Amino acid sequence: MSIRKTFNPNFKIILILISLAICYQFHGFQQLFSLTHAEEIALVILIGTAVLWVSEALPLYITSLAVLFFQILWLLPVLQETGIQAQKEDFLISFFGDITLLFMGGFVLAALLNKYGLSRMIARLILEKTGSSPSKILMSIILVSAVLSMWMSNTATAAMMFAILGPVIMGLPDTSPFTKGLALAIPFACNLGGIGTPIGTPPNAIAMEYLLQSNIEVTFAIWMLIAIPLMLVLLFALWKLLLKLYPPGNLQIDLQLEALHTFGKRQYFVTTLFFVTIFGWLTSGYTGISNGMVGLFVVIVAFGGRLLETRDFKNISWDILFMLGGGLCLGAGLKISGLTDTIAGLIPTDGSFWIILVSLLILASVMTTFMSNTATANLLIPVAVSLPHGEIILTIAISFMCSSSMALPISTPPNAIAFGSGFLDSKEMLSSGLWVTFFAMIGIIIACSFYLPLIV
Repeated sequence: MSIRKTFNPNFKIILILISLAICYQFHGFQQLFSLTHAEEIALVILIGTAVLWVSEALPLYITSLAVLFFQILWLLPVLQETGIQAQKEDFLISFFGDITLLFMGGFVLAALLNKYGLSRMIARLILEKTGSSPSKILMSIILVSAVLSMWMSNTATAAMMFAILGPVIMGLPDTSPFTKGLALAIPFACNLGGIGTPIGTPPNAIAMEYLLQSNIEVTFAIWMLIAIPLMLVLLFALWKLLLKLYPPGNLQIDLQLEALHTFGKRQYFVTTLFFVTIFGWLTSGYTGISNGMVGLFVVIVAFGGRLLETRDFKNISWDILFMLGGGLCLGAGLKISGLTDTIAGLIPTDGSFWIILVSLLILASVMTTFMSNTATANLLIPVAVSLPHGEIILTIAISFMCSSSMALPISTPPNAIAFGSGFLDSKEMLSSGLWVTFFAMIGIIIACSFYLPLIV
């Protein structure tokens, strides 16, 4: 392998970053866009972060930590020099705040469900009731994948579902197109299921945090009230689409699933803890106990009660938490510097709200197809929440769209798992995924037109 080929993947990224530094050195952004010094620094950090997130030249969590580093050591002194009230704590709190604790609690709940076999028990109890009808089995797979993804990592759910159903799919005739429908149902349902709760996927938490910073509180219960009807409609559309594209014909399926584990004292305790936690999140708007504190309670009980051990703690998806924190920290810098208001001012808000909505949804779907949905939400939501009208609808709509774009194997981790299973090729995922993305966009627009404004 030549030296040129070895360093070629990062050469363009290095060139872009050097060009960015040169442009800043000569204050090109200030002159071109009429920005203040603080806004220029925030823009340089934003562009550099976007380049690294899209290219993944560095691990995503390292880029997020770099955001915190540059915000405090580079942007903060300039903000203070210009008389803007900002402190180091503004960035630290945004990096590791209530939303991060909420997500940590969600990760710990998922670890408990996996370790004690409860997720497999739930899946088996539902699947064994479906009989041998292919359409009913497909619907059950979609519902199980979606429901578990509301409370667990969609990556872990997809991996578990393929472990359970892989032998079943392999046992079907190679000539039946329905095998591909079953394989696609798992990742697509996992992606759509994530929109159902604030802990289902990081874009939801990002949206909640930015709305809270704008003095708009969306509680755990209100989020579910908004999201679940849309999720159910999209899951039904997914079921019909897969039956249409991959018809089962006269196929009969014999589900031979592993036997249930013994339901012991620890399983009962974990189940109780799960429902207590959900109750705490749903009632947080009435009790005054924040979602983050409820999440922290789960962490303390799980590890303090020896339900989880140190090795389980090490397996928590800290990279996702750091990326979530980095994005929120980035947004804090954009807002404090005034750059989000400047960017929002460039959008023709005197035009139709629906044109703005559709434009942002298309942009979110295209970006999420090729990059992390968390990164997409971190880049688009700060702008949406700064728009002078409809900010709450735009913010929630973008978070939904970020979880509903699934055209390529790289679009989401569940897609990658499905592609790696060997049951699918990229062409089949592309054709089906584009339809699901299109239906999701239409569903989000309809939701924004009718019932969402009634709730928020």
